[in-house]
Amino acid sequence: MAEVHTLLLAHGKDAALRADVDRAVVEAAAGYLSSEDTDIGYLFSGWAQAALPHRRLADDAAWQVTTDRVTLIIQPGLRPAPNGIPMSVGVPYGSRARLILLYLQTEAVRTNCREVELGRSLHAWLRRLEIPIGGKQMASVRDQAERISRCRLSFQIKQGSRTGLVNQHILDTSMFIEDDHIQGGLFVEKASLSQSFFDELKRHPVPVEEAAVRQIANNSLALDVYCWLAYRLHSLDTPITVSWKALHGQFGRSVARLDHFKDHFRTVLALAMSVYPEAGVEEAPSGVGLVLKPSKPPVAPRSGGGTRGRLSLATISR
Repeated sequence: MAEVHTLLLAHGKDAALRADVDRAVVEAAAGYLSSEDTDIGYLFSGWAQAALPHRRLADDAAWQVTTDRVTLIIQPGLRPAPNGIPMSVGVPYGSRARLILLYLQTEAVRTNCREVELGRSLHAWLRRLEIPIGGKQMASVRDQAERISRCRLSFQIKQGSRTGLVNQHILDTSMFIEDDHIQGGLFVEKASLSQSFFDELKRHPVPVEEAAVRQIANNSLALDVYCWLAYRLHSLDTPITVSWKALHGQFGRSVARLDHFKDHFRTVLALAMSVYPEAGVEEAPSGVGLVLKPSKPPVAPRSGGGTRGRLSLATISR
């Protein structure tokens, strides 16, 4: 995907739009390259290897995804009900759940504290990502906040011959208070990550660029692929091939047929790489999958800054 960035740098956005490149990829790459935002986000490395569902499941359904290194299981939480039979609220899903989790983890790493400010701070962060926070959008955020607050998850992680299990709630305290007049309740001032989740996050954080997240914030699969590449590529010493079957197992639970998944994944991969210019990924000549190549991380180690090139607004709008 480096050609779209080269095209933008050399000839500008209008020329890129006239080329044989998907418009969404051009728009995302141009927005990313012209951004002056240098803020960094963080997520636990487990989320870069196994992620939430993309679509709503039945409220009482659990979620499992298994990769070569990680198995993630999420159990839906329960809400008290007037009839004395607890109601399942369902597991978190989609792009909004991912953005809320990214916010919680980023603030915890930034402040080195598992207590995270909500309310105005969360609203301001969503605005920075250009996410509307009124009406249906805010109802969706509240719904996902409740699901995150109540669910329980386990990460089973393999390292060589060793297997570790992280079994926990994400939060010790809820992100909201119950309110009979507002579905999903009201956000509290602070919420606390569980101690075990906070400890794992501090041991294994994956840094990502908020400028990149902003451009793909409405596409949950693109967010997953970007985070996976940010975690995986810089740790490689030599190129590796990942089969389509393995990619389907990690990312394609909602697409039954492998051939349909391939077409969809190619489109989403291009979008994820549009905000990660250094990513070295190409299809294997044999057609068995993708070749991942050692690449610079999206956030330079220790420097605290991104590694992307800069464009002026005038350049990309040509």
